Amino acid sequence: MEINEQDRGRGGERSEAPGRGPDEAPGRGLDDGAGEGPAEVRAGGRAGRRISRRGLLGSAIGVAATAALPPGLAAAATPPGPAAAATPSGSATAATPTGAVTAAASTGRQHTTLWREFTARPYTHPQIPYIGRAGYRGGAARFPRRPVVADVVRDYGAAPDGSADAAPAINRALRDAGRRGGGTVLLPPGTYRIDDIIRIGDDHVVLRGAGSGRTTLHATRSLTDLIGPYGSRYGGDKSSWSWAGGLIWLCPHDRWASLTDAIRTGDWPFEGWTGNRRDDWRTLTPLTGPTARQGDHTITVENARRFRPGDRALLRLTDDAEHTLLRHMSGDIPGAAPYPWSDKTKLTSYVPYEWPCRITAADTRHHRLTLDRPLPLDARPAWNPQLTSHITPLTGSGVESLTLEMTETPQSPHLRDKGYNGVALQCAWDCWLDDVHVRHADNGFLLVAAKACTLRRTRVSGRGSHHPYCCREGSHDNLVEDFALDRRTVPAPPGTQLHGINVEGLSSYNVWSRGRMAMGTFDSHRGLPFANVRTDITVTNDGAHGGDASAGPLYGARFTHWNITVTNHRAGCIKLDDIAPYSATVGISEVTEFGQVDTPDFTGPLHTRTEAYGHPDAVNPRNLYEAQRALRD
Repeated sequence: MEINEQDRGRGGERSEAPGRGPDEAPGRGLDDGAGEGPAEVRAGGRAGRRISRRGLLGSAIGVAATAALPPGLAAAATPPGPAAAATPSGSATAATPTGAVTAAASTGRQHTTLWREFTARPYTHPQIPYIGRAGYRGGAARFPRRPVVADVVRDYGAAPDGSADAAPAINRALRDAGRRGGGTVLLPPGTYRIDDIIRIGDDHVVLRGAGSGRTTLHATRSLTDLIGPYGSRYGGDKSSWSWAGGLIWLCPHDRWASLTDAIRTGDWPFEGWTGNRRDDWRTLTPLTGPTARQGDHTITVENARRFRPGDRALLRLTDDAEHTLLRHMSGDIPGAAPYPWSDKTKLTSYVPYEWPCRITAADTRHHRLTLDRPLPLDARPAWNPQLTSHITPLTGSGVESLTLEMTETPQSPHLRDKGYNGVALQCAWDCWLDDVHVRHADNGFLLVAAKACTLRRTRVSGRGSHHPYCCREGSHDNLVEDFALDRRTVPAPPGTQLHGINVEGLSSYNVWSRGRMAMGTFDSHRGLPFANVRTDITVTNDGAHGGDASAGPLYGARFTHWNITVTNHRAGCIKLDDIAPYSATVGISEVTEFGQVDTPDFTGPLHTRTEAYGHPDAVNPRNLYEAQRALRD
């Protein structure tokens, strides 16, 4: 178990969001309306804040953006509840196919029926996941300003004119900052040639340029050049640099060394929280007592005495012979029972499910622990639920205000990427990127076994990428907001593929918000990702999803696409009602199927919901993540 002494002793880093407390203050559930005044909220403290249903809806109404309804869109006052009707295909959709909306009398604004339902049961809604705490420190509005400890030009002799390799100077400065306990390393305006990987492996270290338009790192070599070929642990002759590693790589030093040592010896590793062979962990305590349910903040354990507020652990769930855990991730729909789980060898290699969590309160008398976020799934006894240790993550570090530009080379054929990759966050927890632009990359931004990280004001441009954004290997609770994917500057070479904003490998509760995609798609690479949200995005939908057949279903339950404008009106990967179980598609453009058309992985009813179809301009709230954030305070 990794224990963060700063969290334990001083209550964690300040979020710096005006009027917002530290992020370790989860609600313990919904109050039925009593005691919802400010005094009671304050009295609840860090681990005991309560949320009332009336307060939830009132907060949302106060902050949600609004738009005028177009003619013909009903504003029916439909009460919240399971008002769904079976469609001929067996899916369930909102009672008003064009999108029922309901009136909020106190403001005159219009809210979707699904939103009103969600505010009544935010942690357990069947189609919409609770993602209001996604991102760095629970969605902190500001990142910390670490004190400046080095200027790489003045203090380390880096050349800002691209005339010499600046990577040794930058890496020395970053490592020295880590030895000091953290701090900011400045990259003044200029262009810095880097012939090696830039590595951040120590907590509370920030690499900051003068702005993405003023400071450029020019990368001359690929990861294949620098580390060597990286094959796939699943066989074949694919290059794992097609989805792993970065030329700026945020990863704990020991974890990075073990990964790259294994790659150099051809012993292709797992990349996540428990080591190269998923055996670097020990049991801290089993869960006991009544089954903890999805949405609970409190769990009962055999031994709570070994935990203190601020401690970090993994919730580990192991599947049984009937694959009831995978079926639960799929919404427990009847069609998940006959699905051929056992032959999906890549998918089953992702199990056990590992969810990093932080302890915010320990009741040693009753052996109860309070977690910083609601449980993502049930923790049924059949799945041997336990809290375990994990490798020590990288925490509190970031990259800001720079461009990483590769030497422009033609994009490689599909799955043959050399590793001209942008920024990777691996085994990173509460880290961030802000105002970072990647150009001419094979893969732009990669979240690999990342937890509660924020990518803000990021951009991918240049000759075209394989994965502009990739979220994989058990990544959870991350936030990508204010992002842009530019139109490629050269035609795509034959044999290449473009994906888009990707999620895969049992990754859950991740959010993409306020994006502008001039190309790409909403990609799932199979591996049963679940409970992920894309919201407030404009996209020219011309990419394709990926994923090997052995990785299983494209979608688990509770995917939500909310307020999506599709400029070319292509449905694939965006309209979810015929493909994803217990999903919600709310306020997307009118779309039709062309290009890639997929069939559902599961037979029978999917219990999906669709609202405001064809009217993204009418959705209120406009941004599902921001509205959920407002509910929590």
